[in-house]
Amino acid sequence: MFVKVQLPWNVIIPCEHMDVKGLMLQRSIILRLMEDVTTKKATKDLGYLLAVTTLDDIGDGRVRQQSGDVLFPVTFSCLTFKIFRGEVLEGTVHKVLRHGVFLRSGPIETIFLSAQKMPGYKHVPGENPMFISDTQSKIEKDVVVRFVVIGTKWVESEREFQAVVGLEGDFLGPV
Repeated sequence: MFVKVQLPWNVIIPCEHMDVKGLMLQRSIILRLMEDVTTKKATKDLGYLLAVTTLDDIGDGRVRQQSGDVLFPVTFSCLTFKIFRGEVLEGTVHKVLRHGVFLRSGPIETIFLSAQKMPGYKHVPGENPMFISDTQSKIEKDVVVRFVVIGTKWVESEREFQAVVGLEGDFLGPV
């Protein structure tokens, strides 16, 4: 689900990037904020930080004693993406195994669809392994699949979410 949130942040501008012209300072703050947000990648509570949409407020800068850099408290709006249990999404198959398939959906790289959660599908091994159903629909590499999220997991060390999904429901399966 996409959510627009407003976040407080502290942006540190090195003293060599300081300029008396206000536009150059504002540009430095925006660039540093965008760099910080992309480095952060995701949080457990908000999900993936996708894009800074607006810079709402820039507070008064405070000089840091040790380095001479200036810290600006800012408030900005950001578009986020977080996956929830029960949500129906679409993803692309990137790996087919005997026990299931791995999919990608948006910023989420690790989504597992178990063979046990694909009712009516049988694994077909070979050079191009796939799962095929009684109605001849195929789940193979690069196929887009609509699925329901069964569970999610936040991996702090990788700063990413993982999900387990299924095809049990109406209108789920290859698109």
